[in-house]
Amino acid sequence: MRLQDNVTLITGAAQGIGLATARRFAAEGAHLVLCDRNPASLDPVVAELQARGTQVLAQALDVTDRAAFGALADAAIARFGGIDTLVNNAGITRDARLVKMTDEQFDAVIDVNLRAVFRCTQIVATHMVERGRGAILTASSVVGLYGNFGQTNYAATKAAVIAMTKTWARELGPKGVRVNAVAPGFIQTPMLATIPDKVMAQMAERVPLRRLGQPEEIASVYAFLASSDASYINGAVIEVDGGMTL
Repeated sequence: MRLQDNVTLITGAAQGIGLATARRFAAEGAHLVLCDRNPASLDPVVAELQARGTQVLAQALDVTDRAAFGALADAAIARFGGIDTLVNNAGITRDARLVKMTDEQFDAVIDVNLRAVFRCTQIVATHMVERGRGAILTASSVVGLYGNFGQTNYAATKAAVIAMTKTWARELGPKGVRVNAVAPGFIQTPMLATIPDKVMAQMAERVPLRRLGQPEEIASVYAFLASSDASYINGAVIEVDGGMTL
């Protein structure tokens, strides 16, 4: 197993890509530190993984709460001795066209998708630098590379994540910490649940593989990037989109 005893902290771990990542890392032998703002969704995930024999530390929290996340990181270090991998997965959308978008919609997405990524990474990176090793993985998106109608706020955060990833790779690489991002395309997650079937079919038609991606296909890339198989990958942004941006 590639991630045997790797201590992995995953934000937004109760559904979608975060849940698939937790399951994949558990299957690869990792110890998990999970957080999500919805305890009703997080608790069954913890029970499932513990039933498989995975060591899990979990806390329901909002990633915009720096103190709460810092306390979770401290608890993880106390229990497991350190944090090897951080997966910045938590994210939200508040879509609207530019002329209709409110300050509240813009600020909500900035707070979760950008400011919280900065804070969570800062907290964990400080620990990783002290240890001289670690892997930081962050969810970007193809919309951060190419834009998307109605997603000024979301696209801005995902583009900024790419810029931060490359900056952190320069700063932290010499300290033994690798930093990379994954840019998913259209992935079949609860975030797309409100989209009509007709629109979903049109989305799939834009992809050369003629289908949407599955959360497990993103999780497998995270698992690779966290492992020693990716020991010389730093500052990369890997598009996992079925070729939709070709």
